[in-house]
Amino acid sequence: MVSTTLMTVVGVPIYVMKYGVSRSEWILLFFYVFATLFSITVGYHRLFAHNTFKANAFVRFFVLFFGAAAFEQSALTWASQHRTHHQFTDTDKDPHNIRYGFWYAHVGWILFWKQPKFRENVKDLEKSRLLMHQHDYYPQWALTAGLFLPVAIGAMTGHWLGGLLLAVGARLVLVLHSTFFINSFAHMFGTAHYDANSSAKDNWFGALLTNGEGYHNFHHRFPNDYRNGVYWYHWDPTKWLIWLLSLPGWVWDLRRTPEETISAARREAAAALASR
Repeated sequence: MVSTTLMTVVGVPIYVMKYGVSRSEWILLFFYVFATLFSITVGYHRLFAHNTFKANAFVRFFVLFFGAAAFEQSALTWASQHRTHHQFTDTDKDPHNIRYGFWYAHVGWILFWKQPKFRENVKDLEKSRLLMHQHDYYPQWALTAGLFLPVAIGAMTGHWLGGLLLAVGARLVLVLHSTFFINSFAHMFGTAHYDANSSAKDNWFGALLTNGEGYHNFHHRFPNDYRNGVYWYHWDPTKWLIWLLSLPGWVWDLRRTPEETISAARREAAAALASR
């Protein structure tokens, strides 16, 4: 994280001032930003951690490949930690407990504390040979997808250094902190329309930062729903992408919470907040 941050705040400005940014470099940067970020939100989060839909082999490989490129650990480890977070939210067993402060939840829990790794809560995922291969050989997956490939593509267009600084360094800083905002920002700022007792909050700005993951109070109340932004006007491109992938049948069995259940939760949360 130190090296990619230095590459971004020092290396990228110098590179841009000296060489500029070509069209191919912009394309590579945007592709890697969206491929890796959506692989986390669609794949690691809503597909593997919560099983909110099913996907064919191509989609599963894509999100595992570019999810590894985000350098956020294997899908198995990520899903295990996330399930632990949901099970023990706001307690000492929560890996990124917001009650320890914004920066602890954002990045401190990764940098300064060694988190225990469990396998008991991902037995369902261990049945997948592809998931287990990515877990067992995660460094090879991550380096191939997240470092060697973007630099090689940049080299083929005559911009290997741009590939390294932009599609690796700057992209990782953007994607990692966007993901971290789900643990910090989304547990501190916003409203609680569905669960008045949860630190998770709904916030439209948080949704902009995280591809729709900012509707976090709804997500914590209904984690098995493939949507985070439940209404059509909610900014949730992850939800829209999953729905688009369902049209050709690449994903299916999209799980939705019944509207009457959602309405009951809203009434319950409103009554709880009004009584305080």
